[in-house]
Amino acid sequence: MKKTFLYVLAVIAAALCLTSCQKEEPTFDEALLIGKWQEVGTQVFYTYASDYTGKTWDEADDVTEAEAQPFEWSLVQSTLTQIHIMEMGSNVPKTYTVTQLTSSKLVYEDDFGKEFSFNKVN
Repeated sequence: MKKTFLYVLAVIAAALCLTSCQKEEPTFDEALLIGKWQEVGTQVFYTYASDYTGKTWDEADDVTEAEAQPFEWSLVQSTLTQIHIMEMGSNVPKTYTVTQLTSSKLVYEDDFGKEFSFNKVN
């Protein structure tokens, strides 16, 4: 009986040690990201292709989709990374935390807490 009690106590202690107190980071389906998105209240567009490339442009600055800036992207759990490819060959990485991703809505924020909201347009 004493041996069984010690065994149960050891199992409970191990379970308590292995339990994490941190909140689990949400995971989003990257397939929902594929397509064309327009930032709410602006003429800024982003497209995400299934081959992990994309492009962005701002029609308010008279930039068309044909003139768009290319980028590569990845989505791991809730971390969206865009590596913008500049004309002179340099790359500019941008990292965001996705807070909402559905078939019609995308919301993410940058490291400074600025939120960006998009609606899918195709």
